[in-house]
Parts: sequence; structure tokens; C-alpha cells
Amino acid sequence: MSERAEYMPGPAAGAEVRKGGEQWTLILTRQLRHAPEKVWDALTDPGQLREWAPFDVDGSLGTAGNTVNLTWVGAPAPVEMTVRQADAPHLLEFGDLRWELEPDGGGTRLRLLQKIDRRYISWGAASWHIAFDVLAGLLGGNPIGRIVGGDAMKFDGWKRLSAEYAKQFAGEEEQR
Repeated sequence: MSERAEYMPGPAAGAEVRKGGEQWTLILTRQLRHAPEKVWDALTDPGQLREWAPFDVDGSLGTAGNTVNLTWVGAPAPVEMTVRQADAPHLLEFGDLRWELEPDGGGTRLRLLQKIDRRYISWGAASWHIAFDVLAGLLGGNPIGRIVGGDAMKFDGWKRLSAEYAKQFAGEEEQR
């Protein structure tokens, strides 16, 4: 994964939803080969977040009580938010995002929970799937560059993933 042109995401996997009215919780789990401390730094450091995440922040997310301006890529303005929980390197919560890190062998089991409008659940899953791939490349020393927002949606791999997740979550919609 040293070049973006060579990158193609794998099949839709590691995602589930919890239903709750119009706001559902998207849950994505990914195994990473890196220690929780290294993953934690990538989740909390503004410089590293700019390399892979679909948002930018103007301060560290690593301390509970910190207030930061978070700007989703493509959004017109930042949103001020406070880090609710920051228990390094295990739990991070701010805005509609909750990150859980669990040591697993020499690596980390990363779990993201995001509250999201149910109409966008497959889009969110596809976008985070790609962001997690970019994160894994960054942590492994093979950065491919951030693929988020409108750029992600134009990416052929995103279109396929979105359709796969939509099919996977179709049963959830019927049970609603």
C-alpha cells in the first residue's frame, strides 16, 4: 500500500449497527498490528489525524475536558466540542464518536462507535472502512494519503463498499 493508485479496499467487514429511532450507532471494529499507545497517538494528535481521519482538530484530543474545534472535511465550519473521556490508551469519546482500544497480542483491536442518521449508515461504514485502511498504512510506515469526504465518494472502492454495506444492513432496515 505504498501508492494511492495501487490501493483497493477489501470487502465490507467488521461493521454492525444498533438501532435507535432515526439516529443509529454504527460500530466498526478493526485489528491493527500496532500497540495501543501508537494507535492512541494517531487518534489524538492533530498532525496524525490530518493524515487519515475525515476531520481536522485544532488541539489534542488526548485529555478529557479539552475543548477543540473539529472540522469535518467538506463541512463549511468547525464545531466546538469537548473531549468527554480520554483514558489513554483505552477509551476516547468526543462529539458523536467513541473509540475503544483493546490490546490484542502485539496489536490493537480498535472499535469505533458513531451515532449517525440511519439514512447514511452504509456511507459512513464505507468511509470509515477506507479511513481505517489509510490509518493502518500510516501506522505501518506506508502512508497512502487521506481519502475522505468528496474524494472518498469519487473513489471506486468507496462505491463498492457502500453498496456492500447497504446490502449487509438491509436486514436492519427491515427490522426497524
